[in-house]
Amino acid sequence: MKPGGGDTGFLNVVPLSCRQWLRSLQRTAVAMLLLLLPVGASIGNAAAPAPSAAGTHVYLLRGVLNIFSLGLDDIAAKLQAQGINATVANYLSWSSLADEAAAEYRSGRTRTIVLVGHSSGATALPDMVARLDRLGAPVKLAIGLDSVFRTSLSGRVGRYINFYVANGNGEPVARTKQLHGELENVDVGKLGMAHLTIDKSEIMQRKVISAIDAVAFSRPGPAGSAAQAEAGATRPGSPAASARVSTTR
Repeated sequence: MKPGGGDTGFLNVVPLSCRQWLRSLQRTAVAMLLLLLPVGASIGNAAAPAPSAAGTHVYLLRGVLNIFSLGLDDIAAKLQAQGINATVANYLSWSSLADEAAAEYRSGRTRTIVLVGHSSGATALPDMVARLDRLGAPVKLAIGLDSVFRTSLSGRVGRYINFYVANGNGEPVARTKQLHGELENVDVGKLGMAHLTIDKSEIMQRKVISAIDAVAFSRPGPAGSAAQAEAGATRPGSPAASARVSTTR
């Protein structure tokens, strides 16, 4: 044993040619280990980052008296759990909310504006879409849940989905020549929906959240024209197959 050194007894009894070969093999092994270390690190760094919805803000408009649209609060809570900004307000504040959303959009803090409304909140959505368009803040997605008044849509909107109960008091949304975007009217009355429960239905909440996720996380998602399939397997005689969808562009 050499002071401060390793045990060289084995190497002393090995022929010189073998000792040189062993040292060469040792250096090769060390070099291979050093080469492998960056590979392992790069694999960890190559993991895809989780999608972010920080630039999306969803504005949800309740109906009259704030007591008949509490399903929107559930939707907002589920969106917030996904990291999506959500604001719930009464439909009477749609104009001030539009101003707020436009200011956020111009500042760059919000890049994707989404609107959801139930009952009178759904009735106010076309006006809010048009106001935001005039303010230079186009709506990416708007979803109405059973407006009971006839409304018409104009301005820029990426996609407008109107879920309504035709066998109740719900009304389809009319398209105007000034509309630039996609409009879908989906009759969900035969799926068992009613005016006072459409916002609280798990099926409808999944539809709404799925459509929002599709724009917030920039991934395809079912909604609107896929309403029948999402409510259940679309097959002859099933309730889902009875939903009526009309789409205009």
